[in-house]
Amino acid sequence: QVQLVESGGGLVQAGGSLRLSCAASGIIFSINTMGWYRQAPGKQRESVAAIAEGGSAVYADSVKGRFTISRDNAKNTVYLQMNSLKPEDTAVYYCHANIRGVGSYFNVYWGQGTQVTVSS
Repeated sequence: QVQLVESGGGLVQAGGSLRLSCAASGIIFSINTMGWYRQAPGKQRESVAAIAEGGSAVYADSVKGRFTISRDNAKNTVYLQMNSLKPEDTAVYYCHANIRGVGSYFNVYWGQGTQVTVSS
């Protein structure tokens, strides 16, 4: 059974920083795309950033220049460094990963979510 476990959320003042981590565990043969979504109260879930196995990354316009996604393939872990945080970044952040476990196909897995709250 593949699981994604997130950590690193919390409460921070505007302008501060947080680093989120998400580790995949279980029987894993390959991971291609990993990334982060977020969902604010009353809003739809939106993509924040994603990173390919080779390291190329894409970002939502709203976080470009402030957030950095990275991954450690040896640890099956993806990170999200969030700097210059704004109150509008407040949301539950979910990691996701496209993983090939037992079998020859990939499935998308999701973490349980971690709350990020930015106070003004």
